[in-house]
Amino acid sequence: MINDNISRIIRWYKGRCSFEMRKIHADFAWQPRFHDHIIRNRESFERIQKYIINNPLHWKEDKFCRK
Repeated sequence: MINDNISRIIRWYKGRCSFEMRKIHADFAWQPRFHDHIIRNRESFERIQKYIINNPLHWKEDKFCRK
């Protein structure tokens, strides 16, 4: 039951954001292949936190990074 409610909230949020963003940028789209992840435990939290902190360090190596 709670999963259905969370899914409904996320779907509404993304739909509303898309609607408003397309008023500003007609070609707005969500990042392809993006997926939401629910953090369920400390290990998952720490792994994601580490990724967020360290990710910018790899940008200079990213072939898609705008220079």
